[in-house]
Amino acid sequence: MDKKKGVTKTEIIVGVAMAVLIGVALASVMLWDTYGEKGSGLSTDFIYDIRELSKIDPSLIIYRESAEIINTGLKSTREIAIGSNDEIYIAGDNSISKVTPQGFVRLVELTDMPGCIAVTVDGIIYVGLKDRIEVYDSKGNQIGKWDSRGEKAHLTSISVYQNNIFVADAGNRIVLRYDTEGKLVNTIGRKNAEKNIPGFLIPSTYFDIAIGKDGLLRVVNSGLHRIEAYTFDGDLEFSWGSTSVSVEGFCGCCNPVNFAILDDGSFVTCEKGIVRVKIYDTDGKFAGVVAGPELLDKEGPWIPCDNPEQCQTRGFDVAVDSKNRILVLDTVRNIVRTFTKIKAD
Repeated sequence: MDKKKGVTKTEIIVGVAMAVLIGVALASVMLWDTYGEKGSGLSTDFIYDIRELSKIDPSLIIYRESAEIINTGLKSTREIAIGSNDEIYIAGDNSISKVTPQGFVRLVELTDMPGCIAVTVDGIIYVGLKDRIEVYDSKGNQIGKWDSRGEKAHLTSISVYQNNIFVADAGNRIVLRYDTEGKLVNTIGRKNAEKNIPGFLIPSTYFDIAIGKDGLLRVVNSGLHRIEAYTFDGDLEFSWGSTSVSVEGFCGCCNPVNFAILDDGSFVTCEKGIVRVKIYDTDGKFAGVVAGPELLDKEGPWIPCDNPEQCQTRGFDVAVDSKNRILVLDTVRNIVRTFTKIKAD
């Protein structure tokens, strides 16, 4: 998959149109009278079965589940983060919890539901509530509270790199760059035709960011089914990703919903609708599958959402530890699953 330098207006229109067509096709699956109860209808030869779409060729699966499932004990979870010593942090139930040998400990009690979390190598915890950032030390004591971003704000992801704190705001469709004191340095991703920046198309409340191994900020532009790379000053360098119902691409209204980056610079992506966790190399070329619906959704394949109202929930999160194990947070069952790459024979 070739990296795309910037984007043109035509590409945006085509991408959105393809997403709409896929949504319409999937919606049609739910609306068709597959049993002929409303009339003669179409032959079953023409019926599109969503279950076929959700099936994954076993030869594409390059990871295996390698640890017992961790039950968080929480009623509602949003995001997972990994500490410098591979501690697991979970944002959920108006709290930040941490895995210890004795189980989950509620480290920080919050007044609202956290939407995102980042933990530095020094154990500093950045928590994103709906409209603001709060900062805590490694023992859970609050050491900072930043200004509100306003009623429209919906903070969804935090990424820390040296003295830069990046925050994704799905409500305002923008990425904010702060210093460690909470002072806004600049914004990233606002539509700018002269700089060939399309702006972020965010139909749902999933809007993830991370710093790549090359020092560029990666941002999910989920409505365009792609991941974009920006300099810290906000220049769009390139992007990758495609709209497709095949396993190699991203489908539905807005995917991927979340992602993480492995030590070699490759990407781990999470999709909702058809629940898939996949691997892409540093250039955005599909490399394989971590897990699909048959493992992650044993109650049966979920129907991909076909309108924004249906797209606000059921997005899994993913993180990578120091051993390159992939940890998947199932935000429906509120459990954590661990996956390790299958070694070649």
